[in-house]
Amino acid sequence: MKEKEDQTVKEQEELKTYSRRDMLKMSLLAGAGVAISASGIGAVTTMTNVFGETTKKSGSSAEKESIPFYGKHQAGIVTPQQTYAYLAAFDFTTDSKSDVIRLLKQWTVLSEHMSQGKTEQKFNNDWLPPKDTGEALDLPPSRLTMTFGFGPSFFNTKGIDRFGVKSKAPKHLKDIPAMPRDNLQDPFIGGDMCVQVCAEDQQVAFHAIRNFIKTAVGKAEIRWMQSGFISAKHGKTPRNLFGFKDGTANSGPKDTKAHDQIIWAGEGEPAWMNGGSYMAFRKIKMFLEVWDRSSLKDQEDTFGRKKESGAPYGKINEHDKVNPMQMPPDSHTAIAKRSGQQMYRRAYSYTDGVDSKTGYVDAGLMFISYQKNPDEQFVPMLKMMSKADKLNEYTQHIGSALFAVPRGIKKGEYIGQPLLSSF
Repeated sequence: MKEKEDQTVKEQEELKTYSRRDMLKMSLLAGAGVAISASGIGAVTTMTNVFGETTKKSGSSAEKESIPFYGKHQAGIVTPQQTYAYLAAFDFTTDSKSDVIRLLKQWTVLSEHMSQGKTEQKFNNDWLPPKDTGEALDLPPSRLTMTFGFGPSFFNTKGIDRFGVKSKAPKHLKDIPAMPRDNLQDPFIGGDMCVQVCAEDQQVAFHAIRNFIKTAVGKAEIRWMQSGFISAKHGKTPRNLFGFKDGTANSGPKDTKAHDQIIWAGEGEPAWMNGGSYMAFRKIKMFLEVWDRSSLKDQEDTFGRKKESGAPYGKINEHDKVNPMQMPPDSHTAIAKRSGQQMYRRAYSYTDGVDSKTGYVDAGLMFISYQKNPDEQFVPMLKMMSKADKLNEYTQHIGSALFAVPRGIKKGEYIGQPLLSSF
């Protein structure tokens, strides 16, 4: 009994010796577990029990739900946002169009199976590597969606038409022009092709992107990958890491009229883009330590909205009509409203550990938006934001890419077939 009391006292004394920096490290590690990078998955997984169970219980109705892979439009665009996301860009290492088609056919079969919570095969050959990596065995579909797009370099690489598709290039597909405040950093720039994977279970999402990478060996290699997370009660607008609601102006997931006006490409586009969209990606680093030392008034003036309710200045509710004259002219909301353009936001927060140079948390926003005409909707707004947005004091754009997302895949087709087929 005496030995147990002595041990308890000893443990309490050890806890008291933790410095503030030690506790910060533990907090950061806990946060890193929310968005696991490929290199750190083993280390973080072994620490899961240290920080307790996740709030989402396995087997919930959302996790059991499957979202059809085939359809008029690709899933993962107007699909209500899932909790976890991975966005990966690939570069093709082959100049063979038939190799590209072969890979996209494999990815199509994989996508159909994984969206239903199925694995590729049984593990029945001891002498060959398993086709499926296995970490999603026994896990439900978790509303898994996979969305595919093609970058400008897929159609034209330094003047070379590698795959014979230059004549089918989308009308508005080109690199996003450099902005005055950009600090773009390799590798988060461009890519031949992108895959956006979203799910309610991070392990299910990672399993999908990992199997795409595994299958691509010899035909394509991963250029960059970013993981993200977001959380909100059903029907509520999620918040970014600054604590403000993100995506208030989005149309509802069933507002097809608005989607036709804002998202889906059509007129003037090649046939394979009819019903597709353009995905704009920006990796935006947030200077959280600077933000956290700013007053509530400064924070609200930066956005032009109330932090708690999300209401625009001069109004009461989040979705009340915005009046730019009632908020600071350089506020984020005022500039967005003055641009007169709309897009469909599908952003996720990210955390990438600690910046080794500054010692600050490396975190921010994985900005993703969909629009039918980036030249009219996205680029003009980005230019206005870059010049005058008060939010620039607290953020920096460090990654950028634009992809053309084809229309939905029909049953019996492979990803991108209308683009790559000669018929």
